[in-house]
Amino acid sequence: MSLEFTSSEMMSVTAARALTSDMTCFVGIGLPSEAANLARLTHAPDVTLIYESGTLQTKPDVLPLSIGDGELCESALTTVSVPEMFRYWLQGGHVSVGFLGTAQIDRYANLNTTLIGDYREPKVRLPGGGGAPEIATNAKEVFITVKHSKRTFVKDVDFVTTVGFGRDGKARDNVPNIGRGPTVVITDLCILKPDPDTKELVVTSLHPNVTREEVIEATGWEIRFAESLDTTPEPTAHELEILRDLKARTNAHHAGQQ
Repeated sequence: MSLEFTSSEMMSVTAARALTSDMTCFVGIGLPSEAANLARLTHAPDVTLIYESGTLQTKPDVLPLSIGDGELCESALTTVSVPEMFRYWLQGGHVSVGFLGTAQIDRYANLNTTLIGDYREPKVRLPGGGGAPEIATNAKEVFITVKHSKRTFVKDVDFVTTVGFGRDGKARDNVPNIGRGPTVVITDLCILKPDPDTKELVVTSLHPNVTREEVIEATGWEIRFAESLDTTPEPTAHELEILRDLKARTNAHHAGQQ
């Protein structure tokens, strides 16, 4: 019997599965944090999660509201200074994967978390880059998880906060001492990976009950599909139980703090 699950749960479970116990993961707040902690609580108990505020081997019981959430420091093996986090751990090559979210992403996996519209007269100002530009530059690879819509998946981002492969897909060519960049984008509709040659994002797997037409309609450029298109495995009952428990604990905890 098929389990019932939401598209958001499908996204989080799929993103969590991308992590393994031998990884050191620099975690972004929001969807990346949800996926990373689900991985830790299920198939990857030894994954090392680190956050921008300097917390190492973090094991939060509830999902943090921000990098300054006390839950991160209280549940970490240790906390180091932010300069040490970036200079030694990140720039020193000790982070195997950076896990990021975004407000806009384009066909070459460039991320925008700075503003919407013209730089001189923006329609909306966003939180900014934070540690994402450094993470995308220095982590050995980058995973991105974000909900799929034309507002988010645009042909060209309004501002390149965090470089994926540049405006032409060639920003990482012949650049020494730089990570591989984005290797997978996981949404609530599908999985995308950069084309080995052009670096343009290509759909490699559709989530259950999602059609090509739905992905095309939700993407702001003429999206390509892999010749051999997979179907993403459904969440298991165990994954859904752990994810729902985690979110319920989180909601109850933060509601009690208001």
